[in-house]
Amino acid sequence: MPAVGHTIAIYPGSFDPVTNGHLDLIERGTKIFQRLIVAVLRNADKDPLFTVAERVEMLRQVTQPWANVEVDVFDGLLVDYSRRRGAGVILRGIRAISDYEYELQMALMNRKLEPQLETVFMMPALKYSYLSARLVREIAQFGGPLDGLVPPVVEQKLRAKVT
Repeated sequence: MPAVGHTIAIYPGSFDPVTNGHLDLIERGTKIFQRLIVAVLRNADKDPLFTVAERVEMLRQVTQPWANVEVDVFDGLLVDYSRRRGAGVILRGIRAISDYEYELQMALMNRKLEPQLETVFMMPALKYSYLSARLVREIAQFGGPLDGLVPPVVEQKLRAKVT
């Protein structure tokens, strides 16, 4: 397996919508990994606010500052997608113990399915430790302030979507 710094990593998620917490992890991930693929999960079981195409478009706009970031879409098993993309690492954010319990279970199952695939957990910056896309959607639906929670382009799209 390649050394850190020369590794392709995948940061998977629904990103519905992308938040400043996501961007915090993306920015820090770009400093650790040679290439970071932000992979939007296409999940037919969920009822997202934004379409996959809208989420990809927003992610591409807000990740432009980082040349080593690619935005992509996947469905099915993350380990299969990782193999296809030649990735050796999965990047995941953990905000609380409840996140850790779920993420640990997923990481261990991914390791069982693909022993060479490592999972790296990152804590968000303290100012984003409470932030989730679900809470952002809820605040937007009730007309609350989104300052500091999402990039301006995402706020505009959220406001347009919920009004």
